[in-house]
Amino acid sequence: MSSNQPSNKQVVITGIGIASPLGIGVEPFWEHLSAGRSGIGPAELLEGTALPGNVAGEVTEFTKTTARKQYLKAQRKSIKVMCREIQLGIASATLAVENSALDLDAIDHDRLGIEFGANLMFSPPDVLQDAAWKCVDEGDTEFNFHFDRWGTLGLPAMEPLWLLRYLPNMPGCHIGISVDAHGPNNSITMDDASANLVLGEAYRIIQRGSADQMIAGTTGTRLHSVKSTHAKFWDELAETPEPPDTWCRPFDRDRTGQVAGEGACSFILEDSQVAADRNATVYGTILGAGASCVADRDGTPRIREALAAAMKAALRDADLQPADIGHINAHGEASRKCDVQEAEAIRDVFGELAPTIPVTALKSYFGNAGSGCGTLELAGSLLGLQHGVVPATLNYATPDPDCPLNIVHGEPLAIENKVVLTVNVTRMGQASALIVRGA
Repeated sequence: MSSNQPSNKQVVITGIGIASPLGIGVEPFWEHLSAGRSGIGPAELLEGTALPGNVAGEVTEFTKTTARKQYLKAQRKSIKVMCREIQLGIASATLAVENSALDLDAIDHDRLGIEFGANLMFSPPDVLQDAAWKCVDEGDTEFNFHFDRWGTLGLPAMEPLWLLRYLPNMPGCHIGISVDAHGPNNSITMDDASANLVLGEAYRIIQRGSADQMIAGTTGTRLHSVKSTHAKFWDELAETPEPPDTWCRPFDRDRTGQVAGEGACSFILEDSQVAADRNATVYGTILGAGASCVADRDGTPRIREALAAAMKAALRDADLQPADIGHINAHGEASRKCDVQEAEAIRDVFGELAPTIPVTALKSYFGNAGSGCGTLELAGSLLGLQHGVVPATLNYATPDPDCPLNIVHGEPLAIENKVVLTVNVTRMGQASALIVRGA
């Protein structure tokens, strides 16, 4: 197929791979989501988090043993250079390929590409401690670090392949190698906004004729010792005396903050004709994407304006009006300030429709996995639309007058309009939006 094809191609989603606190794989994820069962609770696998009560959305089934035996068999020789979030991302991509029934022996590998998103990744303190001690005088109770010693004494004490374990472009590299993808390969590191940016770019790569199929996904964690410390300092984290599975309460009047999480989700995107030729199952069609970043000169984020601009850009790209949207899959992080700003942004875009359009917020099930959150949320909407419903938001009991939205809660909402607008935003005011029509 020529790379000079016109850009009016339809791009469809034909595979979903999930590694989440609700389970690993499409079936367990949907089983928990449809039943309204939370994946949030006390973290069991990771030590040294700075999270209140050690409460988190943890992928409890993903242990070192299960990762090697079930999800990373083809990469077992490379696991030593993968931190946990890289492993989660690769596992999700492997599951997406399996779910799509894509025959890797039958495709043109020059036309297969990778687009993947991840958080900035950090070394746990214990990985750095031996090298750091080389730069501190013995007996120095002040622990003065001598930076001039790092190059000659500290760095040589690090494990040789240390850096490869924590590079955010490594998920895309490992996935590309494992499936022998020779097409475009790109990595995006934009925290919570990564998912819609990844999917939007993969969509455009296929539209402009540079690939027939793309593996597109994100992975992220906020449970890591360093990342959870950042969350403790920078974010409003939930903490109540009630059971942990009730802590994340998007848009509820009594919300106290977000819950940290981890997870990964990948999709197979294809040229619709290529998908039809192989009789692929279609989960949805990507209609448009948009992004925006708005901040004051001093760096103060303007989340309301950023979200509104991203949603408007996605609607323009899809050539749709607000009335064409069936439901919104909100960022809904459950912080007191951000939820209000998001509700205001929805009102700015949807006007008089804002109080009526159904809104769901799926972080209530699995917390905020940073880069990993948006793909998990889209998967929830697509699987719901397969069953003709919008998944319900958990823990929404008391409406907040500052968030006058039609929050789907209690039970899934039966719906005929299968067009979903999904949005995410970072604490820095970087917003992204994607519009997909469920199959």
